[in-house]
Amino acid sequence: VQLQASGGGLVQAGGSLRLSCAASGRTLSSYVMGWFRQAPGKEREFVAAINWSGGGTYYADSVKGRFTISRDNVKNTVYLQMKSLKPEDTAVYYCAASGRYGSSSGADFGSWGHGTQVTVSS
Repeated sequence: VQLQASGGGLVQAGGSLRLSCAASGRTLSSYVMGWFRQAPGKEREFVAAINWSGGGTYYADSVKGRFTISRDNVKNTVYLQMKSLKPEDTAVYYCAASGRYGSSSGADFGSWGHGTQVTVSS
């Protein structure tokens, strides 16, 4: 499956953004989908994931209560709604696909899209 993330940009602290990840090549409903991020000089970290139907989600503690992952399998798209953004949320955000639900390890996600830059100013 090919993935393309979009929706990043520059936003002030406290603001919101919605990222999208469009899939092509295979139906999205075959995959668990996740979002990861990588800030300059830091390792890639898990953000959120959603199961095949969208009925199950889990989040990194750092974004819990502020970010919401969702999916539309008809549109073959996964979303990450981000609210109450903080400067420490600044990173390149990547979407990824996996056959395994429950993991926050990037090694369990086999397909990755190009990232989208999110910059939060203070």
